[in-house]
Amino acid sequence: MKKFFAIALIAATTLVACNSGETKPEEVVDSAATEMVDSTKAAVDATVDSTKAAADATVDSAKAAADAVVDSAKAAH
Repeated sequence: MKKFFAIALIAATTLVACNSGETKPEEVVDSAATEMVDSTKAAVDATVDSTKAAADATVDSAKAAADAVVDSAKAAH
């Protein structure tokens, strides 16, 4: 009798565990792919923003240096 109850308990536990929250493998893959795309997009956006900021800073400093050269050339004449 104990064996019967043990087998019934295992079967009931298996049924409960297997039937709760069924997710298809496609849903898991889609979710993971969407998550990966979102995180990759965020990383690319951050890289683009920082690169643009660095380029802007370089252009601004080059422009300031050129203005300084022009001003010193004007002052020399």
